[in-house]
Amino acid sequence: MDAADDKEPNSSNDASSINNKMQLPKLIHYKWWLRVSCYILFLLSGQSAATLLGGLYYDKGGNSKWMATFVQSAGFPILFPLLFFFTSSINSNTATNPISSSFANKPEGPKLSTLTFLYIGFGALLTGDNLMYSYGLLYLPVSTYSLLCATQLAFNALFSFFLNSQKFSPFVFNSLVLLTASASLLAVNADSENPAGIPRRKYVLGFFCTLGASATYSLYLSLVQLSFEKVINKETFSTVLNMQIYPSFVATCGCVVGLFASGEWESLENEMKEYKEGKVSYLMTLIWTAITWQVSSVGLLGLIFEVSSLFSNVISTLALPLVPILAVIFFHDKMNGVKVMAMLLAIWGFLSYIYQHYLDDAKSKTSLTSENEVAGAQLETG
Repeated sequence: MDAADDKEPNSSNDASSINNKMQLPKLIHYKWWLRVSCYILFLLSGQSAATLLGGLYYDKGGNSKWMATFVQSAGFPILFPLLFFFTSSINSNTATNPISSSFANKPEGPKLSTLTFLYIGFGALLTGDNLMYSYGLLYLPVSTYSLLCATQLAFNALFSFFLNSQKFSPFVFNSLVLLTASASLLAVNADSENPAGIPRRKYVLGFFCTLGASATYSLYLSLVQLSFEKVINKETFSTVLNMQIYPSFVATCGCVVGLFASGEWESLENEMKEYKEGKVSYLMTLIWTAITWQVSSVGLLGLIFEVSSLFSNVISTLALPLVPILAVIFFHDKMNGVKVMAMLLAIWGFLSYIYQHYLDDAKSKTSLTSENEVAGAQLETG
């Protein structure tokens, strides 16, 4: 009789333990969506504002490609307070909470030499990538530039397939075809578009620089995801901030070298004096461009960390319909039939990606539910 009495409390404890385990994934899932939603907001707002401000810089008289490249990475110091806050909160948690301490000691981090190599490599990659983007934004209308940036999805799908074991589904393949068709339409449209008297040779240079920058950035995203998974092995927000701050520092140093080596630094004073909106507006444009790029980058890296590089690129394409429309309003870009068709094809390609992610999410939820049901059935039979 005593043995039976002892068994009943044990079984009730097991039942409550299983219930807690079944409820815990729900709580974690909600927190995960909250973090992902914040990262999406950072990415979309930062990217849209930064692209428009970059166009404004050139539209109002700015002409330094290295300065436009410099501000894409130079805003990283604004992230130091965030880095200090999250690093100190993690340290205090591990000091006071033994459970947190046990989780914090899971895998050891990489060696300093490995991290230094990663940060320098990513910083150099970002320098070249940002410079190509600057050429594209200088020689192309903002609307065309934004639509071409949608090809990041196609490039990222290819790199994710080879580097991140991302599978190709019919919807992903459909998206690749649509985005390629969208970029091809914009290439054909080059004959009918000559923004602000830009020669056709420079327009073509801007076109291919933007395509090259999209491919390079997609490679960067896939390599960052691979680094998070295989090298860094830490699941903290401070890890995301480190991956943004240190490569940005290297990229900024590279831009300073380029600014002086090219001789563009000598013309910056005259550029500021001749800026159509005045010196204060010139400085504010550059400062806010730097800030918004950092906000966008934190959102982008956060999504890579929480989901994947492919998903982060999909979300960044959400700004696709917004930026060309705003460019027509603020910069009086032409929105002809070819551009409208290219935009519709790119949106269709984006929706194909989103639907594939919806299917993947539904599949993972079904798998989780079935695992919980099996666990509950085993408890009842036991």
